[in-house]
Parts: sequence; C-alpha cells; structure tokens
Amino acid sequence: MAYTDDAVKAKLSALNETQESIVTVAQWVMFHRRHADRTATLWLQRLKDSGSNKRLNLIYLANEVAQQSKARKKDDFLIAFSPIIAEATAIAYKGATNEVQTKLRRSVEVWRARQIFEAPIQEAIEARIDELDKTRSSSRKPALGGSLFSSSSGPSAPPEIQPLVSLQIALSKAAATTASTLPTADSEYEKLTDPSKSVPTPPVYAARLSALLKSLASAESAVAESLKARKALVEGLEKIIETNKSAIIAEESQHATLSSRKNTIEAKKREVEDSIMRGLSAESSPVTLQGSPISDPRMNGRASATPITPADPDRPDVEELTPPPEESGMLASSETTNPAPAIDEQYQPRGHQGSITPLSHPPTQAGADLLSSLNIPPVRQYSGSPSGGMVKKRKLDDESAVFGSGEDAMADLDDDVAELLRQESGGR
Repeated sequence: MAYTDDAVKAKLSALNETQESIVTVAQWVMFHRRHADRTATLWLQRLKDSGSNKRLNLIYLANEVAQQSKARKKDDFLIAFSPIIAEATAIAYKGATNEVQTKLRRSVEVWRARQIFEAPIQEAIEARIDELDKTRSSSRKPALGGSLFSSSSGPSAPPEIQPLVSLQIALSKAAATTASTLPTADSEYEKLTDPSKSVPTPPVYAARLSALLKSLASAESAVAESLKARKALVEGLEKIIETNKSAIIAEESQHATLSSRKNTIEAKKREVEDSIMRGLSAESSPVTLQGSPISDPRMNGRASATPITPADPDRPDVEELTPPPEESGMLASSETTNPAPAIDEQYQPRGHQGSITPLSHPPTQAGADLLSSLNIPPVRQYSGSPSGGMVKKRKLDDESAVFGSGEDAMADLDDDVAELLRQESGGR
C-alpha cells in the first residue's frame, strides 16, 4: 500500500490492543520512515480524537516504533516523536481510568529504563504526568524519575523548593522543544548551504529557503525559551543559596554561644559536685584497707583525694571482778575459827581496780565470844587460795574496827536486834 494520509489514518483506525495488530502497523509505519514527520503529526491528531482505550493503543504503537528504531539505530521516528511525545502522553493520561494510567506509567518507566528518548525529553514526559497527578483529587501516584519507586504517601517537596519545581518543569519542556527543533534546523541548513550540491531552480530554491527560515525561527524561539527558563531556575537556586549562606553565619554564631555556655555550666557543675563530696568526706570517717584507698560509694566510684585511715573501735565495757559481799557475822566467825596469818604485802586480784587493805587478827573480846556462840557455817576454803587457804575479804570501812576494841560489841546495834541476840544467847 502506497503511503498517503488516508492510508495512515486507515491503519491507525484499525489498530487494536492485540500484540499482533500493534506489531503489524508498526512495521508498516517503519517501512515508510521517510515520512516520519508526517506520520507523527497524523498519529498525534488521531490520539486527540480518540477515546481513553484507543489512546492507550496509540501509545503502545509509538512505544513499539520507538523501541524498534532505537534497536536498529534509525533515528527518524525518535526525532519525529520527541517534540510531541510529552504532550501525547499527557493527553492519554489525563482523564483515564486508574488501570489505563498504570499501564501508561509502565510504558514511561520502560522508556526511562531503556533510555529510548533523550534525558530532557524523558524528564518532560515525567513532569507532565506528575503535574497531572498533583491536580487530581484522588490518591496520588508515585512520582516518576528519581522518586519512581517511592510510596504514594511519601513527603512532598519542602515549601522552599516548590518554586524551583515549576521552574524545572518549564525548563524541561523548553529543553525538549529545543532538542527536537534544533537538529532539524541544523540539518536543513547544512543541506541547503552545502557548496558541493547544485543550486536548484529559483522557485524551488526560494521554497527551500522559506522552509529553512521557518525551521531556524522555530529553533531560535525554542532555544530562547530554554535559555529564559534556565536563567530563571539559576536565579531561584541562587536565592536559596544566599538564604542558606546567611543562615549558616547565624547558626555558626549560635553554635559558638551555646558551646561557651555549655562549657561554663559543666565547670560550675563539677565545682558544685566537688564541694558536695568534700563536705561528705569531712563528715564521714576515712577507711583504708592495707594502705590502699577504698572507694566510697558516695564518691561515685572516684578514689578519695585525701588518705583514709581506719578509726579505732570503741573499748568494750569490762565488768570489774568484785568479790561477793559477806555478812559481818560470817566475817567475824571466820576470823575466830580460822585465824589468818599476818600478811606483809598487799594482795591485788587481777582485773580489780581497787585495793585490798591487809587485815590483822583482832583481839578476843567479850562480843566476839558472844558472836562465836552463834551457829554460823564456816567459810568455804579454796585450795587455790594464797598463803595456805587465806580467804579474800572485802575491804572494811574504818567503822569495822569496833570489833577489835574493848567496848561492848552490841553498843552500836539496834536495841531490838541486841535484845534478840541476848535472848538467843541466854536460851542456849
């Protein structure tokens, strides 16, 4: 079938979603690659006039043609599709169902992965789709490009970067237009001004010059838009840089101030802690073990700066060895029945604080005879007593000398006691 506009429109109208149909039409289109520009124009017009599902089939056709051209290194259709592919993808994406949008995004991801189109063209395609996603009231789709695999609930761009996003999108669009128009203008200019080729007839030459002039004007306008968008983006970036430089200066000053304050507070805290520990060490008794300082738990694990010596334990209370008390009668009886020999030296029991006054034999008196008649048990002798069984006697007061005087032994007794003793003595 010869190449005509009607033939192209018929092929595009008969296109369906099967792989066989898409591959067949793609092969026919690539066979007529000399008419790539015209075919691309008719394809875009058909896409605008079609419904959502039909638009997806036309995107599939462009995908097949572009990938085959890339594989065969034939750039005719790549150059023809580059200026319009972003617009066509946006038209097919807008208003489509979620299922169709997912399929379209998958195609765009394949273009990026296989580098079908140049980077500016790819960025422009993704920017148009992301812009449409932002205007949707339903759930967002994951962004293309750098955020291709990010979740739909990921954070959006900060407010400071928002102005740069629109500038970058405008630049991507302008760069895509420049990438498509500039090569065409350069190619036509080289063909028409090549000195090795013959000059055509004046009417033909004038028509070619007119076409070249339009191509150059279109390329010039595209480059001017790209230049304008790039300058605006650079200006926005410079503003952000200046803002951050000013913030850096302010934050450095704040950092120095905070560091100084922190060091001052740390020194003051150590001083307070040291004073507390000095007070505690003064109140508590020092402790050492074999000459090595023992860490006090109140010192937080730090060894004391002053030597620690052990405190002497309190002397235990010792009970004095005091002889048991004896009755005066028993003492006198023991002296009468078992007189003790004279003691020249004082006897001091071990552990006794007081002294014992040596006793002498009192002379026999009438009172002594009377007391001796009383039935008093003898004092128990101990084999271990010094000087042949001498009994330890309690220290007597000065008043006990009455028993050795010549006076009546009962003179100092109470009347009742003396009368009782006389009755007992007379009764016997």
